Amino acid sequence: MAYLEVLLGAIAAFAFGFVWYSFLFGKTWQAETGITDEEAQSNMALTHGLAFLMMIITTYAINFIVNLHEVAEQTFVHGGFHGILAACLYAIPVVAIHYLYQKKSLKLFLIDAGYVLCFFAISGAVTAALKLG
Repeated sequence: MAYLEVLLGAIAAFAFGFVWYSFLFGKTWQAETGITDEEAQSNMALTHGLAFLMMIITTYAINFIVNLHEVAEQTFVHGGFHGILAACLYAIPVVAIHYLYQKKSLKLFLIDAGYVLCFFAISGAVTAALKLG
């Protein structure tokens, strides 16, 4: 069951990423990165495949942290909390460091960091919620 939890957590984050980077912030993100429609469409299967693999690895790591607690404590909110904590203490600072050196815009940072925060929260929440389901 542990692998199914991780897989479902990664799928939820991937699906949310589709909404985030298409309907919510797609055009703004594309303008801020300077990526053309053609560039965005090239090697899409490879890009999405590798991104999903990274989401599985990240979800596994968040689930590892969640599993340090008793199963009765592993709720949707508890898992989401650990996801948010991991995002704020690890992932978002790393993104910030890269964006500072690359001179990326604050707008792009907020879009990407916002997704990372939501991605980690969703991954943790889904994996924890499935423990009691």
